[in-house]
Amino acid sequence: RCAGPLALPGGSLDGRPKPPACRWCGVPETAFRCPACGSVRLRAVIVGAKRTAEELGRAFPGIPVRTSGAAEVLESVPGKPALVVCTPGAEPVAEGGYGAALLLDGWALLGRQDLRAAEEALRRWMAAAALVRPASAGGRVIVGAEAGLPVVQALVRWDPAWHAGQELAERRELGFPPAMRMASVEGSPDAVAALLADLPLPESGEVLGPVPIGEVDEEGNADRERALVRVSRAEGKALAASIHAAAARRDAKKATEPIRVQVDPLDLI
Repeated sequence: RCAGPLALPGGSLDGRPKPPACRWCGVPETAFRCPACGSVRLRAVIVGAKRTAEELGRAFPGIPVRTSGAAEVLESVPGKPALVVCTPGAEPVAEGGYGAALLLDGWALLGRQDLRAAEEALRRWMAAAALVRPASAGGRVIVGAEAGLPVVQALVRWDPAWHAGQELAERRELGFPPAMRMASVEGSPDAVAALLADLPLPESGEVLGPVPIGEVDEEGNADRERALVRVSRAEGKALAASIHAAAARRDAKKATEPIRVQVDPLDLI
């Protein structure tokens, strides 16, 4: 309904698992179907760097395999034949540059429930590709993702500005930041409801939710809820002022239940 991201809420309803629901407005999607392949199945499969290193070690016996990630981050590796398996952001610098880079799990990066998934994937891919030797020196970069995706085309063309323009146009169409401004209101159900009831919205204002967050019981109730307020970019300052005034009135009434308000929260959108 609001073009927000889906999540699995957990729990059951009438003996069946609850269907996916929007993380923003809470509307369930009872008939989800993948727009690419038509499948109705949902799954998350991420192998991980350690398992990848083990599999590559068996596939290339006699070749040293180095890993760089959360447990141990390598700053550099010598310019000798070896396989280096890294998690995003932990790529060591190779002496003389890497001969090739294989960018794995593209579907996992692009499938994250994050508005910035594509631009973050492109940033990580370009950072890794920049460590590879030039093509004139034999360097190669291979990305494991569908070639027709705009983010993959931006990597192939080495044109992040073109991709940014594409993203901005799509977000304008769907009403996403930065074309729109969003505010998050998080707290107990009563606290969130009270603040929203006392919040005069600008003309373009729209409330999404509230939706439960954290632990949810069998009846779908939670100790905490979150609502999103969406307005046009031009009315972003008006929204901030309105929220500030509503929070001040709430403090004046000496409300005891804590509440958290954020404008354009990165972890939600």
